[in-house]
Amino acid sequence: QVHLVESGGGLVQAGGSLRLSCAASGRTFSSYTMGWFRQAPGKEREFVAGISRSGEGTLYASSVKGRFTISRDNAKNTVYLQMNSLKPEDTAVYYCAADFLPRTIATMDFDYDYWGQGTQVTVSS
Repeated sequence: QVHLVESGGGLVQAGGSLRLSCAASGRTFSSYTMGWFRQAPGKEREFVAGISRSGEGTLYASSVKGRFTISRDNAKNTVYLQMNSLKPEDTAVYYCAADFLPRTIATMDFDYDYWGQGTQVTVSS
């Protein structure tokens, strides 16, 4: 069992930055791929970014590439999402998720085994 807890969400003006954190406990953190997803009101949950077990591989949705950076610190059992140049359309609940299967970074939410409770990000125009 893995327990994931997100933090760092909040209200920010367009053009601003936020850094999300996701702390993991329960199993060896370095044994799973991590992903960030988001869900806006009335929309389906969508992939934002993913990072490989070692942290050497990353993948981004086209909508955030160049603005968001995913990273991880396996010694601290934490994955981060640095979000810069935020736009109102980035407003959503952001979730971190863990995938235990040894495969390339998955972009579909059903491929992930454990989820955090989510943190709200609101970008005002």
